[in-house]
Amino acid sequence: MSPISDGSSLGYKRPASYKAILLTVIFILVAVAGLSYVKWWPYYHKAIKAAAEHTIGSSILTGDSSVAPDPSLQVAWDYAVGYFKSVWKAAVLGILLGSLVQVLIPSGWLLRVLGKTDFKSTAYGGLASIPGMMCTCCAAPIVVGMRKKNVSVGASLAFWLGNPVLNPATLIFMTFVLSWKFTLLRLVFGLILTFAVSYFANRFAGNSSVPQPVDELINDNIEPEGSLLSRWLKGAGSMLLTVVPAYIISVLLLGATRAWMFPVLGEGAANGILAVVIFSIAGTLFVIPTAAEIPIIGTFLSFGFGTGVAGALLVTLPSISLPSLLMVYRSFPRRVVWFVLVSVIALGLLSGAVGSLIL
Repeated sequence: MSPISDGSSLGYKRPASYKAILLTVIFILVAVAGLSYVKWWPYYHKAIKAAAEHTIGSSILTGDSSVAPDPSLQVAWDYAVGYFKSVWKAAVLGILLGSLVQVLIPSGWLLRVLGKTDFKSTAYGGLASIPGMMCTCCAAPIVVGMRKKNVSVGASLAFWLGNPVLNPATLIFMTFVLSWKFTLLRLVFGLILTFAVSYFANRFAGNSSVPQPVDELINDNIEPEGSLLSRWLKGAGSMLLTVVPAYIISVLLLGATRAWMFPVLGEGAANGILAVVIFSIAGTLFVIPTAAEIPIIGTFLSFGFGTGVAGALLVTLPSISLPSLLMVYRSFPRRVVWFVLVSVIALGLLSGAVGSLIL
């Protein structure tokens, strides 16, 4: 009988279990500390403000005006500055966690929970997203790191989509600022997007969703050789080079052209089907900070836009964006990216139809 391989012939070594546990604990501590500082504590105070004043601020899209400013370089710069002031801490945390997940959590552990194409892995990915409370762009680097560890398409997407659409803080703000009907509509469509769309996305992934040596990785819990620092620096450097440039450029582009994406419509058109279609597509591509859809929707309603538009933006604005799609584009098969894009637009249209009836 041949001896059991320790993985050395494959260029890997099996870490001691205590080391794997220690590294995982370190990752959890970094995540908890970062989220407490960037998300949980600030959102606690923001929830109190929302309950007392029924507002969380002005619309980042139009400010105090009824329309977005005309496209220009200055408008692009102003929006980018305002946007990055809101998200830079979360963006840094996302990049940090996205690089650390590649080196601190053993592949076998991740694959055992999130490496399959069944609904169970997708559900775990969606549930893991709830404490994150990140916008789609800030969650994207973590998803890139998860995919590099061969987490399945369904679980990765559920984590990515669940962060913005199932954000419990946003749901609380929404209830105080808009109404419980908006919260209920968002929750229903958020659950569909996070769990159903992510699960069915596995069908478009082919064989790329789960690596070939999954059983071996799960059984042996093997890890690549090389020092922890060198592997972390390599992962972080790769992420900075591939993710950040597209992020910055696309935010500038969207900031400059937001007047074209969210056009002024007459009273009749603002309540019609065409408006819902236009704003479903615009909301899917546009980029906003966490919970910014709430004042945007409130502003549009105050300017006479119909509840159909509000329902569409409720789903599409936070779910994905052009920058976040560019950030994760190389981590998923193209068919999966297009499937998610079309699904968000379709759910936005459906939410707009439902919203026009119940909101």
